[in-house]
Parts: sequence; C-alpha cells; structure tokens
Amino acid sequence: MLRPILLAAVCVLSISACASAPPVLPDQALVIAAMETAPAGARGDAADDPALWLHPQDAAKSLILGTNKQEGLVVYNLDGSEAARLPIGLINNVDLRQSAERSYDVALASNDQVNAVSVFLVDRTTGTVSHRGDVPTGRLEPYGICSGREGGRDLAGVTYKDGTAEIWAISASPAELTGELLKTVKLATQLEGCVFDEAQGLIFVGEENQGLWKMAYRDAVPAPEQIDVVGGAAGLVADVEGVSLWRGKDGAGWLVVSAQSDDRFVVYDRKAPHTAMGSFSIGENTALGIDAVTHTDGLDVFSGALPGYPRGIVTVQDDGNPRKGQDQNFKVVSWADIEQALGLPVLEAE
Repeated sequence: MLRPILLAAVCVLSISACASAPPVLPDQALVIAAMETAPAGARGDAADDPALWLHPQDAAKSLILGTNKQEGLVVYNLDGSEAARLPIGLINNVDLRQSAERSYDVALASNDQVNAVSVFLVDRTTGTVSHRGDVPTGRLEPYGICSGREGGRDLAGVTYKDGTAEIWAISASPAELTGELLKTVKLATQLEGCVFDEAQGLIFVGEENQGLWKMAYRDAVPAPEQIDVVGGAAGLVADVEGVSLWRGKDGAGWLVVSAQSDDRFVVYDRKAPHTAMGSFSIGENTALGIDAVTHTDGLDVFSGALPGYPRGIVTVQDDGNPRKGQDQNFKVVSWADIEQALGLPVLEAE
C-alpha cells in the first residue's frame, strides 16, 4: 500500500525550533506557500482535494479544480480567485487527465451523495468546466479517486472506507457516458488517496491508518505491495490521505504523501524501492499574509511549467484558514522550493 506524501521547501528546521509544533524529523524541511485560493465556501469540513488543469495554449489560464464535499466542485484561477462553482453533490476527491487528441479533457470525482463517479468535461479552448453526468459504482460511498489514461481510454481508481479499491474504464464525451468495472482489490482498512503511474503500470494507494501501497493495475489480479508503514522512520503517520506524483522522464520522479496528523508531507523516490527522500511542512508566508498549512487531506502535484513556477507546483488542502474547520481552502507551493529544501536532484519533467 501507499504512503501519503507532500512536498514543500524553504529552510530546514531543527527539532528544537519546533518545540510547540508536531514532532519534526531531523531531515524535515519547512517551505511556504506562494499562493492560496479563496475559501471553498462552506463552514466546517468542506475543502478536500485539488487537481491542476493546464490550458493547452496559455498556461496563465490554467485552473485548479477543488472539491467542496458539502456542495460540489469549485474552480479557481491561478491567482486563487474563484472562476466557477458547480454544486452537483457531495464530492470528495477529484483528478483529471488531459488528451491533445480531444477537444475536451476529462475530470473525475468521487460522489458519495449518489454513490457514483461524477464526470466533468473541460473545454480545451475556453477552460469551461461542465458536469457531464454520473457513473454509478453500485457500491456505497465511493471515497477517493484518481484518473489515468492509456490506450485511448480513461481509467478511474476508486477507493472505499472498507478497504476496497476498484479500477474502472470510463468513456466520456459530449455524446457518451459509460463506465465498466475492470478489477477489484481488497485491502484491510480504510483507503482514500491514490495516483496512477502509467509509465510504470502502477497505482499507488494510501491506507489511512496503515501505510502506503502500490499495485500493478494491468495484472489480471493486482497484488498489493506495501511501500511504507505508519509509524516508520520516514515520518509517515495517520491519516495517510493525499497521494500524488512529480513525473519525470523515463519513470523518474517523486511520490508525495500527506501525513495528516503531524501536518507533514513525505517524499519518496518514484522508482522502487521507493526510498524516502525526506519530509516537509508548509509554514506561514508572512509577506503575503498566507497562514500555515495544517492537517492536509488531499493534494496534487503538477510537474509542468506554469507562470512563476517553472518546475511545477504542489497544491494542498488546508484544514484551517486560519483555524480548524473555518474557511478551508487550498495552498500552492513551488516545486522548486521543495527541491531546494530537500536537496532533491533536479530532474527533467515528463
């Protein structure tokens, strides 16, 4: 199973410097957010998981899709301002894949109000996000979700609180919406975050109270293989929630996982044996008036160039803005800051 991992960078902290904070590992780094979004729009536990959509012609018009699990999908501009709101139901996680051969891109969300995969189309010219419809899973409360794309079809990894993980094929267009369950794998306890690694034929999954896993999703019967355990030396703690990848060429890159209860993100090598590279937390940016990040649930890593972020970004949910359960939002950290803070090799992006 997988371990949640998240990145952030600016300076390395000593244990003594954080006496009042959660335990800090000797190699844990502190980074600060460069931008934050407007609030998700509901009091209490609302914001949950983000995904970055890259505009094919103008990167400055790229968007951040964020879930408000009390209402639906919120769409943000790169400056953090709200661009659109789609109140379609109680969606928890969101992910997307982009395809130059289509005039639209497909985003998928887990919707536990209607027990379905909610499907959105993003117009590749205008950036307009529309709700195409829902694919029922036939199972109660789909919790986490991740998107993949290979062989000309979209894939969905759907996770559940009972430890079930499913692989679906989704066919979505303005004229068609269908889904086919391909494979089911059962782990012991509650799952949420996941990410497809098509280059390696893997799906990484976080088991919230146990650790981080991987599975070869193309296998007829994918066998879970544990990468890290909660309570291990890397600093992974419960809940293991957000899981994402910085994608380099030839399968190189980094796996980022959120260790929620210690306000920490753990970074692993994308390639086996998935060596832990360090961890980071996201502190207050006093210059911009951005509060520190706590208790992160979902996260997204984007390894393409964006205005002001030549090495990409990490977008994370912040549980309290500034206090727990109040005006939750999403924070953006430059990947270059994380590379520097953790001393990661500078890789060529996929």
